[in-house]
Amino acid sequence: FGAAVAANKLGDSNYTTILNREFNSLTPENEMKIDATEPNQNQFSYGAADQIVNHGRSRGWKVRGHTLAWHSQQPGWMANLSGTALRNAMLNHVTQVATHFRGQLYAWDVVNEAFADGSSGARRDSNLQRTGNDWIEAAFREARTADSSVKLCYNDYNTDNWNAAKTQAVYNMVRDFKNRGVPIDCVGFQAHFTGGSSYPSNFRTTLSNFAALGVDVQVTELD
Repeated sequence: FGAAVAANKLGDSNYTTILNREFNSLTPENEMKIDATEPNQNQFSYGAADQIVNHGRSRGWKVRGHTLAWHSQQPGWMANLSGTALRNAMLNHVTQVATHFRGQLYAWDVVNEAFADGSSGARRDSNLQRTGNDWIEAAFREARTADSSVKLCYNDYNTDNWNAAKTQAVYNMVRDFKNRGVPIDCVGFQAHFTGGSSYPSNFRTTLSNFAALGVDVQVTELD
């Protein structure tokens, strides 16, 4: 049972007392995202992320990495790239960050939120998507090369209702990856059952159908 953790809160004794008492897994809130770990191209920064990883590992907890490739929270230099330059930069980022944390993490959200909302079942239009439809596969293969043992996950939201076009699109991608030997070990469901979303009566069907593909299913945010 995990919590998202901010490095700058680890000096707060009230925060750490609750964290250490109630949880046995953690995920960095923002400290492993692209803008935090590679603020300038080929200049990597791991201090805050290492602090969180060390907090968990020193207690024997599972630490979940989040995230290697995402359309959001890109540093300015990456947001301004496109095409082959962006693809190569993304793959280099995956390699460098996954290599730095090799052997320390239980799982990685390799790619986060790559599908569009609504009824289209399409990929989200992003600078990464415009490098070619195989970018997600390329990121997973790169991550596996960098770390042979960590679980590689795809993570998204609004994928809880089995009948939703977005859920079906992610399912079809995962099924295709498993059929073709693309390395994927788990699927994260953000499970935001608040506001404009609610707990769907077929959520267990969704989880069961994904699990039947041979991937772990993980509830990654839950509110």
